[in-house]
Amino acid sequence: MEDQNKTSRTKLIISRLFAYIFVGFFCILCIFFFYLLVLNSTKTNFELQGKFSFIPGTNFITNFTNAINDDFVKIPVGMVNSFIVASISALLTTYFSALTAYATYVYDFKLKKLVTTFIIGVMMIPSQVSAAGFVQLAFKFGLTNKLWVLIIPSIAAPAVYFYMKQYLEATLPLEMIEAARIDGSSEFATFNRIVLPIMKPAVAVQMIFSFVGSWNNFFLPGLLLTEPELKTVPIMISQLRSADFAKFDLGKLYMFILLAILPVVVVYLLLSKFIIKGVTSGSVKG
Repeated sequence: MEDQNKTSRTKLIISRLFAYIFVGFFCILCIFFFYLLVLNSTKTNFELQGKFSFIPGTNFITNFTNAINDDFVKIPVGMVNSFIVASISALLTTYFSALTAYATYVYDFKLKKLVTTFIIGVMMIPSQVSAAGFVQLAFKFGLTNKLWVLIIPSIAAPAVYFYMKQYLEATLPLEMIEAARIDGSSEFATFNRIVLPIMKPAVAVQMIFSFVGSWNNFFLPGLLLTEPELKTVPIMISQLRSADFAKFDLGKLYMFILLAILPVVVVYLLLSKFIIKGVTSGSVKG
């Protein structure tokens, strides 16, 4: 009996060891490439063209200043535009998707299953197909070169709705809604004060995904934005393809890329605590 316990314990330790090694390897791999980006952004163009070294350079401030003041790629303008579009899109997407999921989960009405099936069916349609008609409509009514034209389509997000509905079904008992109604709470007050706090982990996850997706979106901004002062970060980074890299400062180039992904990292770090808290705390608090 003792031998069997020792054998099972040994197997458990070995399996955990392999799991830690596997996870640790991929964590190091992910961090390594980010470290290389930061490392290269600290070096001069001459150092980057020479022998590779893991030792950071001393040109970080110079590269940062050159990137900020570059006339060809106005990265501060692009970051402000991208942040406005991505942050508002993430907020509206998660809120209205959660509200729609709440309505289809809590209320019983005719064609409820049909509405849910239709919304999920929209997920099967490629975004490029629907974007073609939207772009044509935007040009027809003169809606180009406006940041809000990139925000409005993001409100309808079937994938976010589906995730929210699954989360509600797993965490929100209908008895809690009934109790709130008995206490005289209005429907919007119930949703905003009771349901949304319960959905914090789901909202945080979808805000990260929505923010990153909107920040990295190149398709619609590339078609609808032509004014230089309205261009977003992906469009500006794509302009680097036309640059002459024989005469281009590679240190400034890596700084451009670092500045382009830095807001995404910051948003993840700010919202990740809600994800961890949601996983560790369990589900609904009474």
